[in-house]
Amino acid sequence: MKKIISILLVAVMALSLAACSSEPQQVSTDGSTSMNKVIGSLAEAFQADTGIQVSYNGSGSGAGIKAVQSGTCDIGLSSRNLKAEEEEAGLVGTVLAYDGIAVIVNPENPVADLDMETIAKIYTGEITNWSEVGGNDAEIVLIGREAGSGTRGGFEEIVGVEDLCQYRQELTSTGDVITAVAGNPGAIGYASLASVKDTVKAISVNGVAPSEDTVKDETYAIQRPFVLVTVEGKALSEAAQKFFDYATSGEANDVIASAGVVPAN
Repeated sequence: MKKIISILLVAVMALSLAACSSEPQQVSTDGSTSMNKVIGSLAEAFQADTGIQVSYNGSGSGAGIKAVQSGTCDIGLSSRNLKAEEEEAGLVGTVLAYDGIAVIVNPENPVADLDMETIAKIYTGEITNWSEVGGNDAEIVLIGREAGSGTRGGFEEIVGVEDLCQYRQELTSTGDVITAVAGNPGAIGYASLASVKDTVKAISVNGVAPSEDTVKDETYAIQRPFVLVTVEGKALSEAAQKFFDYATSGEANDVIASAGVVPAN
């Protein structure tokens, strides 16, 4: 009788282990809202091939960097390069792709091109009316992202307006910025090129329109990296390592390009 019970227990344990091993593995990512489209595309293709699920939490670049550092996600997502102090804290950034930051206005706005100097003057409050730059006689309403946003950090650094912007609204996602600009004829904002919809108009900068081609050939001035963030010396789970290797390999380039950004590899 004892022998039969032992055999049954072994069988139950074996079935339990088999069930556990058949459960789909998961990878958690957290960070930049601008990377939603490219991570979603990569996750879908990766899951179709491997059965491994990849979750995404759009908390913003700063929060995503903190999440991977604290161990609450597998891979952080940042739409800016890591700062020196973040690298000194043991974080590693791997560039996945390059994205243009589009300067967007309401479709009713006749302004179609601005140079970098003018954009800087607008965001620092030196220019306050659209009539000063060839537009309608209307107040310029400055829309931007919240502190800690990778899009905001990239935009302000490239344009040279760090800590100088006179925002009317500071919003917590790319989608919110697009919605705000779409709903206000006097508004101007910035957003990931990959996320821009036809509800807003992306203007040219220094005479160059934002596009995948102009980001790739570096003629469009306002662009930034999309970065995968990991912890130096800390091994990823088997599933997370597989996703990281896939995303940063040439195998994923078509998927990355289909999301409207330029593959780094």
